[in-house]
This record gives sequence, structure tokens and C-alpha cells, in this order.
Amino acid sequence: MRLNAFLSSCGVSSRRKSEAIILSGRVHVNGKIVLAPFFDVDPENDTVTLDRKPLTLSPHVYYVINKPVGYVCAASDKYDPVVVDIISGHEGRLYPVGRLDRESEGLLILTNDGNFTQSILHPSKEIPKEYEALLNIPINAKQLARWRKGFEIAEGHHVTPISISVIDREPANQWISVVIVEGLKREIRLMANEAGFKVERLIRRKIGGMRLESLKCGEYVSLSFSELYTKIFNGGIV
Repeated sequence: MRLNAFLSSCGVSSRRKSEAIILSGRVHVNGKIVLAPFFDVDPENDTVTLDRKPLTLSPHVYYVINKPVGYVCAASDKYDPVVVDIISGHEGRLYPVGRLDRESEGLLILTNDGNFTQSILHPSKEIPKEYEALLNIPINAKQLARWRKGFEIAEGHHVTPISISVIDREPANQWISVVIVEGLKREIRLMANEAGFKVERLIRRKIGGMRLESLKCGEYVSLSFSELYTKIFNGGIV
């Protein structure tokens, strides 16, 4: 296991912040300072310390939550409540897999397993996410066709949804289903703006094959790795 991933799995910090800790000279492996974040360590046989205190791997935990509006996808924030505070009684570090902005709600995974997070977020996995969006005004067939061609929402970055369709729900022709893979920051909201709409409500309904149905807003469930993996890659509801 790479050293930065080991620190992250021990609950020290994220991989990126762990790199800075390693480069600061605070980490020893078998008594020697290591300044390389990608240095390979054997968790079973190597002794890793931070500020001379031994580190051990934390048991991996996996939570699936129905994120409410008003929560930030972060481990801490100066101004707003954070999603990790929704999990009661958990000791140790948790972090969200991916992001939902403060105004968005729905399906979100929290874990302390950095390797799992990388496997879900890496673009090569091409795991689709389905969102339900309430638009401020009705959308017509011509506008849907234009949206399917995608938009340039950042300089030189063209984004195209995997699919987009109208949901049979009131108010008529204002609820749409959008499936994306990339998951850029505020991607759906930015595409909607380019199409001439404003998103009034945004719900993540699916991650891969895992669909949000039973969990009420603010509720969560603890799953094993195998349960979560099966739901994402083979289908299942929460």
C-alpha cells in the first residue's frame, strides 16, 4: 500500500493532505523518515509512525445516506453543517465519495476506505449517476434534443449527458432525469443554465445500479463492503 493511502486509511487525513504531512518529515517507516508519498509499505510487517506515534489501519466502514439540502460534502466547514455529522456515534475520520453541492440532496456514500473511493471516482470506471432535476419552467422536445448534444461549461470542456428524459411527475414537463458519468462540479446546474433553465431542486437517485428508494431525507444505513459493491455494480435499493 502506498504511504499516503496508508495514512488516509488510518484516518489521519485525505490522501492529498497526507502527502503534505509526509513531505513535512513527520512520518517514519521502520524508524526512518520517508518523504515519498508513494513509498510502498506493508501494513502487516512495517511500523509506520506519525510524530513518533504508531499508526494502525482503521476498520473500513461504509455508510449510504440520503443527504438533505443545507449540508456540505466535506469533513469540516466553518459555516455550514457537514454530511459526516449525520452519522451518529462514529469515531474516526469519514469522508464523502464524490460531491453533492449544498443545495442538492439524495444518494451519497461516506467511508474511510480510500481505495474504495478511488475505485468509484476514477474516470476509467465510468460509473453513471442518475439525477432528478426540477426545472423552473417546462422543457420541450426541441430543448431536450439540444441538451443531448451537450454544452461547453468550462473553457475547452464539452460535457454531454449519457441520457436525459422527462419524468412523468407534476409539475408537467419540469421534472427531468439526467444521467452523467464525469460528475464535474455543479455540472447539471451549469448545463441547465446553458439550456436556458434554472434547477430548483436536484436529487441524486442512483450511483451505478444502487437506487435510492427507502431512505428518508437525513437517514442512513451501514453496509458491508460486499453489500455496497453488489448494489453499485449489480443493482439494489437503499
